[in-house]
Amino acid sequence: MEPGIREFLKRILNSMCLALLWMLINATAGIKYGLGFPENDVKWPNIVFYVWLLASLVWLIWYIVRLWKKPFVIEE
Repeated sequence: MEPGIREFLKRILNSMCLALLWMLINATAGIKYGLGFPENDVKWPNIVFYVWLLASLVWLIWYIVRLWKKPFVIEE
């Protein structure tokens, strides 16, 4: 396989796996443990969950943008 194509596919796989892991962690915490749905009032675990959700989303977007801004190295 060509080195440029291999690097491109690695970036795609890395981006997809990281995004799926992020979704899995947050869906588990939000749905299974009930942190995403405040019952009667908002408690501190709900606030911590939403702060984590936003902070980790910002980090994920920053990482993926930084990953895709690197130039491709094509070696022959």
